[in-house]
Amino acid sequence: MNLYSENNVDKKQRAKLKDQKVKLKEQMPSVDSLRVEIAKEKYRQRYVHSFRSLLYILILAVAVGVLLATLWFPVLHIYGDSMSPTLSEGDIVVSVKNGKWKQGELICFWYNNKILVKRVIAGPGDWVDITNDGTVSVNGTTLVEPYLSDRALGNCDISLPYQVPDNSIFVMGDNRSVSIDSRSSVVGCIPEEQIVGKIAFRIWPFRRFGFIKQLAKNS
Repeated sequence: MNLYSENNVDKKQRAKLKDQKVKLKEQMPSVDSLRVEIAKEKYRQRYVHSFRSLLYILILAVAVGVLLATLWFPVLHIYGDSMSPTLSEGDIVVSVKNGKWKQGELICFWYNNKILVKRVIAGPGDWVDITNDGTVSVNGTTLVEPYLSDRALGNCDISLPYQVPDNSIFVMGDNRSVSIDSRSSVVGCIPEEQIVGKIAFRIWPFRRFGFIKQLAKNS
């Protein structure tokens, strides 16, 4: 190959390399575009980090809520109308696990693998009497029950007056004509170890949200 041919080849190679450099330069992003991409990547990383943190917080909150609801504050959904008008079907209430109770308070307890809600009428050793019109007396004193809409003897097949056994609670529903409770030998008095807790407040429906506090009074 002569000198002319070698020079010609070198020119072609240099031209080719120059074209490749130009194309490579055109393909390389500008400094501004790099800055934009870096900013986008940082934002994405912050977003992913924030999302994960929020997700962990939500999972922790749910876990704590389940733990509290299981151990200390069982949440109950009311079925039926045996506690009407105080509690209606569909109400959601929160109970508090507490071994202490007062006459007139609402308690929830286990019965046949279900949790029922009734009102405390009398405790161990008390004498309960109910007239034909549904007036209740405990130890000879008539109860004033402002939470009732009507009175009824209801489903009662126990011998009256009736003495509450030891370590047991005599309970009744507020809807006396339909409630099946301690007046019936089918349910009877509730052993204290079966009591889950006291009904503290209602969380649903929102229009009735608040504490449930209606106690019986002796007349």
